[in-house]
Amino acid sequence: MVWGGISLGGSTALHVLARGSLTAIRYRDEILRPLVRPYAGAVGPGFLLMQDNARPHVARVCQQFLQEEGVDAMDWPARSPDLNPIEHIWDVMSRSIHQRHVAPQTVQELADALVQVWEEIPQETIRHLIRSMPRRCREATHTTEPHFDLF
Repeated sequence: MVWGGISLGGSTALHVLARGSLTAIRYRDEILRPLVRPYAGAVGPGFLLMQDNARPHVARVCQQFLQEEGVDAMDWPARSPDLNPIEHIWDVMSRSIHQRHVAPQTVQELADALVQVWEEIPQETIRHLIRSMPRRCREATHTTEPHFDLF
């Protein structure tokens, strides 16, 4: 699994987690505490963590940690389309890895390739994705299909 954070002002380093399941404790100890907390502090008072409702993300231990650290997290409604801008970044990265002439042969080669691709993503691409959120949310709410629950 990989984790990365993006904002209008920049991005975190890409973090590649070692093998094994992502539990709530691992998420708190390997992502929230060492990566999210300092990034939130660097961004400042306007920081808002956007994450989906994966079990580790919504586990009591993680929610309690975020609350204790003063890190605000966006409510993520169930049955909602994945409009998180980071999902588009993951897609860009996947396509870039698949277009390589020589595919990564080991887990370490894949991790190295992912880090390289992450570092090559222009900040303007990230800004564009984030700034497109209001438009994409409007488009999602004006569809005739009930794709998600409104807050």
